[in-house]
Amino acid sequence: MKKSIAIMCGGGPAPGINTVISTLAKTFLKDGYEVIGVHHGYKGLLSDEPSLVFFDFHHADRIFSRGGSTLIMSRFKPKDSDFKADFFKKYNVKLLVTIGGDDTASTANRLTKYVNTQDLDVAHVHVPKTIDNDLPLPDRNPTFGFHTAKDEGVRIGNTVYEDARTSENWFVVAAMGRSAGHLAFGIASACHYQMMIIPEMFNKTKITFEKIINMIISSIVKCKIQGIEYGVALVSEGVFHFMDEDEILNSGINFTYDDHGHPELGNVSKSHIFNYLLQTKLKEVGLDIKSRPVELGYELRCCNPIAFDLTLCTLLGIGVKKLFDEGVSGCIVSANSKGDIMPLYLKDFEDNEGKIPPRLVDINSDMAQLFINNLFYIKEKDYELAKQYLPNPEAYDFKKILNWN
Repeated sequence: MKKSIAIMCGGGPAPGINTVISTLAKTFLKDGYEVIGVHHGYKGLLSDEPSLVFFDFHHADRIFSRGGSTLIMSRFKPKDSDFKADFFKKYNVKLLVTIGGDDTASTANRLTKYVNTQDLDVAHVHVPKTIDNDLPLPDRNPTFGFHTAKDEGVRIGNTVYEDARTSENWFVVAAMGRSAGHLAFGIASACHYQMMIIPEMFNKTKITFEKIINMIISSIVKCKIQGIEYGVALVSEGVFHFMDEDEILNSGINFTYDDHGHPELGNVSKSHIFNYLLQTKLKEVGLDIKSRPVELGYELRCCNPIAFDLTLCTLLGIGVKKLFDEGVSGCIVSANSKGDIMPLYLKDFEDNEGKIPPRLVDINSDMAQLFINNLFYIKEKDYELAKQYLPNPEAYDFKKILNWN
């Protein structure tokens, strides 16, 4: 019976998934393997009748530069009791390739260990993807999809900035990022936004809505002092990740709640929350400023990969074959800054509690400090001029808000 490899995707989309799938298919087909794509992630892989794609060169060749994923994705997380080896036995699978985050990788490790107890020999290699860029890869190398998502975010972001300038409005933009501010940082700095707020800035104080809104008002007033009547403030949605739940519950926003009573943040637009709270505070202090919310989220996940990610994802796809041929299994494929392929293991990333800490923006780096110092915000020397707009400008001093003094 012909040997095969199986490919499945977990989590959310990221530009470059199809490039990885296409490269894997072309590379293994050349070596005589059958290449099987599995729809619906682990749910499909472990079902009695999985929905499958049997790749040939022409299918693989049509998709390599396309956004999205030709394999339907799923966030389903199986328990050990869900595991079975039927699929691997039926199709003589020698390698399972998973594309996803750390949850997808750790589940695949558990699954292949189980399968190998059933008199089967199945290797596993994981290809990490996230537009959040928060996996701590060596050399601070980016995760695939990040640069394309940032590129698309900058394209939309520049249009938003042009609107702000043209109409003399302010825009409040929220950008995706589960816990790290890489995407928001990259977009805001590239677009010359007047204010950027990422969770890493709050390294010396707790994150609250009041502080976030005061930082935006600080930027608005500083601009007015300088005769600038427009601007954009970008906030990373990662600030919610580090915020006390009481802060969210007491915000005055109507959330839906899950079965455990936690607010379902995925059901609401973060930019609308920030803009609503900003407008409420502006009215309180008597500032007549128009602001509009813009969300940068799902728009970034399925666009066509740019050249950087096309090259990186092709290298990672070929790299999977290299590791497999060398007999390496249970690993993550990675390329260093020179382009050398190396295996990484979940234990390389895990902390003492077995969790993978996210890679955050290095807020003390020259790059971060220079961009932050170039933002528009009230400093002590602005207090007198700011008093024409605010009764207590010191409460809007950017560095005092962050406790950076």
